[in-house]
Amino acid sequence: MTTLYDTLSIPENATAEEIKRAYRKAVMRWHPDRNVGQEHVARAAFLDIRNAYAILSDPAQRHVYDAVFAEEMKRQDAQRLREEQEQAEREAALRAAQEAEYASRVALAMRFATQGYNRDVVRGVLLAHDCNDDLACRIADSVLALHASRQSEVISAEPEEAAPHTQDTHDTHHAQQEEDPPPADRVRSFSDIWMPFWNVLRS
Repeated sequence: MTTLYDTLSIPENATAEEIKRAYRKAVMRWHPDRNVGQEHVARAAFLDIRNAYAILSDPAQRHVYDAVFAEEMKRQDAQRLREEQEQAEREAALRAAQEAEYASRVALAMRFATQGYNRDVVRGVLLAHDCNDDLACRIADSVLALHASRQSEVISAEPEEAAPHTQDTHDTHHAQQEEDPPPADRVRSFSDIWMPFWNVLRS
């Protein structure tokens, strides 16, 4: 927003003497007689300069202008902030909608990938749901790679889970062997008891 101060190229706190000097300088620069070939532009600028000086050189009019200008600036600032906030909300809503749509497509692709369908089928399903080809290819590749990675983790985890069971079985069997002596040991123990008794009978 161009102000009267901008027209005379002076600050808002300019003194009366500074306003007068700036006016004389601007009038000399934009006088139609000094701008041959650009009389129309010079005349418009010359009139703006005169109007600016007429208001700013009068303390009463300058005071009113400053008050109105300050209020207008506040209004414009409030409007700009409101527009920026509305724009930010629209952008946030758009991003949320895009993220939700993307998540939905990924879930759809994952459902078909876990059912064993290949890349072409997953891609075709996405295309059928209004997904552009480039995005459909990227989602299909990512989902299939993730599914393959999960499958590999499951397969590699199975022997690890079985190993403790095998060890437990071995430990249990070893304990049973310790608790239950083999038949030979039982026979040997019986002989040790029977033979002395037999010798007594024979004597």
